[in-house]
Amino acid sequence: MTRDHIGVLAAVVSSAIGGVAGGATRYVIHATDPVTLGVFRFGTGFLILLPISLLMKCRWPQSRDWIAVALLGILFFFAFSVLFNLAYSTTTAARGALTLSTMPLTTMLVGAAFGVERIDARKTVGVLIAMAGVFLALMLGLSGAPPGAWRGELVMLAATFCMSLYNVWSRPFIARSDPLAFLTAGMGAAAACLLVWALLINGFDAVANFNAPQWLAISYLGVVGSAGAFMLWVFALSNTSPTKTAVTITVNPVFASIVGALVIGEGIGLNLIAGLAAVAAGIWIATTGAAAKDTQ
Repeated sequence: MTRDHIGVLAAVVSSAIGGVAGGATRYVIHATDPVTLGVFRFGTGFLILLPISLLMKCRWPQSRDWIAVALLGILFFFAFSVLFNLAYSTTTAARGALTLSTMPLTTMLVGAAFGVERIDARKTVGVLIAMAGVFLALMLGLSGAPPGAWRGELVMLAATFCMSLYNVWSRPFIARSDPLAFLTAGMGAAAACLLVWALLINGFDAVANFNAPQWLAISYLGVVGSAGAFMLWVFALSNTSPTKTAVTITVNPVFASIVGALVIGEGIGLNLIAGLAAVAAGIWIATTGAAAKDTQ
């Protein structure tokens, strides 16, 4: 297995974890607010990653890179996080994840705009097939959307653009440091901003009303959906191209819809099996073959 394939596999696992995180966010968001939930998720992730980074003696960003790494962290773990959580306050797990699955297309376009990688026919076909698989798996089950769901989907589209920029702009900074140190530094900067905002709005007052299942969902978001998922995501970005990493996000809505169906009662149909097959085919087409040579 090549380095490129290992990176894609890491991204697939990260996206699957992220899909479950989407369902967990949908479950718990009405008990808190988008900013405070971001503190729990990425504050916990930072507290887990920092000692690991120090024990492993990771190579931290160079002096000239610290500001850029912090800003990238704020773009992703602050801006994306708040928009992601806010979106799930008005739309379902499946609809939110479906909108997020447009990220391969936005990442491909952003990457091309900044000259990071070329758009070629194989990547384009793979992305389109994978996204078609998502629609096949979920569209027939979206008729029961809550009122105003379209607002959540517009917010999720903005979050998707933030993540696409992060995917494209991160690679040179990851290359000059260890991926784990890069991730920890960025997540720490964002967690600090989220904490200040949560304190200003008295966001932690809601903690007294959390029940055991909500604490379980929050624990998953912090430990697995933050530290675990984003270690894999940054590892993927360091080993394969932004578009190849981003195309795996099409796995996300399938897992989000499963969690939504099992935990929140948001139904899905038998078309999920056919959709999964199309998603797998799209990922394989976009991430294999000699036709897709990325610029570095």
